[in-house]
Amino acid sequence: MSSASAEAQGRPRVLFVCVHNAGRSQMAAALLARLSNGRVDVRSAGSEPAEAINPIVREAMGELGIDLADARPRPLEDSAVREADVVITMGCGDACPVYPGKRYEDWELEDPAGKDRETVRGIRDEIAARVRRLLGEIAPE
Repeated sequence: MSSASAEAQGRPRVLFVCVHNAGRSQMAAALLARLSNGRVDVRSAGSEPAEAINPIVREAMGELGIDLADARPRPLEDSAVREADVVITMGCGDACPVYPGKRYEDWELEDPAGKDRETVRGIRDEIAARVRRLLGEIAPE
């Protein structure tokens, strides 16, 4: 759905940004999309996008019934930041532009790249807890 239609419906727009858009930001976006049931317009991007989603991240999300088979790392575009109401960064440093009037948070989370399944599950669960907290703040039921 386009941001214009999300705005017309009064839905908050959230952008998750990490370096490769292959792990943390993909998990956060998928979890927020699932938990919000359409109440939030969700996007993710990477400052240096990878070629593909981390396969262990796909498996860990699959354990929750979330299929990332069609997910692809996407480059961070200035327009995505401009259109977002909330920008959550996860280790992308200064690559993310800052605009007045937006809510910014930096979630310090371990990068799942090269980690084993148990570690990735822990990262996923930490992201899920943060996503639930964010959802309660921006789009409570």
